[in-house]
Amino acid sequence: MSPAPRVTIVHERFTEHGGSEAVVEAMARHWRDAPVLAPVARRGVIAADLEHRVRSTPLSRLLRGSSYSHLLPALPVAMRSLRLPDTDVVVASHHAFATQVALSSSAPVVAYVHTPARWVWDAALRSSEGRGPGTAALAAFSAAFKRHDVAAAQRVHTLLANSTCVAERIRRWWGRDAHVVAPPVDTGFYSPDPRVPREDFFLLAGRMVPYKRPDLAVKAAARAGVRLVVAGEGRARHDVEELAGPRTTFLGRVSDAELRDLFRRCRALLMPGVEDFGIVPVEAMACGAPVIAAGEGGALDTVLPGLSGALVEQAGPDGEVDAWAQALAAFDPAAFDPVRVRRHAEGFSRASFDRRVGAVVEAVASGAAVPRPRENAEDELLARRTAAAGAGRERIVLPETAARPEGQAAARGPLAR
Repeated sequence: MSPAPRVTIVHERFTEHGGSEAVVEAMARHWRDAPVLAPVARRGVIAADLEHRVRSTPLSRLLRGSSYSHLLPALPVAMRSLRLPDTDVVVASHHAFATQVALSSSAPVVAYVHTPARWVWDAALRSSEGRGPGTAALAAFSAAFKRHDVAAAQRVHTLLANSTCVAERIRRWWGRDAHVVAPPVDTGFYSPDPRVPREDFFLLAGRMVPYKRPDLAVKAAARAGVRLVVAGEGRARHDVEELAGPRTTFLGRVSDAELRDLFRRCRALLMPGVEDFGIVPVEAMACGAPVIAAGEGGALDTVLPGLSGALVEQAGPDGEVDAWAQALAAFDPAAFDPVRVRRHAEGFSRASFDRRVGAVVEAVASGAAVPRPRENAEDELLARRTAAAGAGRERIVLPETAARPEGQAAARGPLAR
């Protein structure tokens, strides 16, 4: 048996804990001797038992709390300047700049791509965040950075995408194919409890930021007259509270254990924003809860109509509240078997992630052929959809729809609490 490859893990920043940091934690636990490098890191972000393995740069001293936007221009150079140890494979966790390490690394790079930087490639996305000097500066930086982004992507040995929609962006923007490997979900912790009864409320959980569309959820709940519980904090909370009806409750930030309890008790979790993947919905499914999600992005990989939830095809700003209100009013949780919902979520377990990513890294380290990207995950996704085919359809379609322009309410990274 050949020795295990020496792996170095690279992440862009540890400024707040979200889905991508959970992925890095899973990688660090899989490769127990791997150092974890990041240009900027704030203490207390990564799990305490892993923090001693994080190596950062002097840029970390310039962090302002969790804010790092003022450091954006320096991050590409910082990634290329990381002092890598002697290693067989570099595994890069990429949102915007991590693939830049491929321009300086002598070892092959496997990039796990949460998404190519949408704010670089998608002008509509930048516009949706508002206008002002900051937006103009970001547009100028994006235009200059695109060629470096493409150049780095061509130097990456193997690209892994966290969802089918991200693989499509990689193909469109970078001209590369990618293997689809869903991020790991802790299906051991997030699990059903048959002693806990379902209650009459919908749940919205995650950061309260505009792209996740908490405004849409609370307006739809008010229009439908249903009870909504909102768990999470963020800069949009005050504005969203102004839109809420009398049957909406805001809990603020909750612990993982409290969130699990909410998953076990809710009628369904809502995901009105379009996510690159969306870990929180799969956590809810692991607890047996169905999910009502926007019919775009990562939800197309995880929310199977009739099996694990319902998809709402949104029609743009004039009709989306009505579409979601209709979905909430018509939703019947009795149509979903919690056992089948749970079984579906188990396909996204940590063990599955470890097995698939580990096999790719070992193949790259040994010089063996890695299977062509289109030969793996799409077959698995087809199998999941086929399994749902006999379970009935639970898809809500709003009439007189026009396709939403890309980026209008699109994903900006894995859902984070």
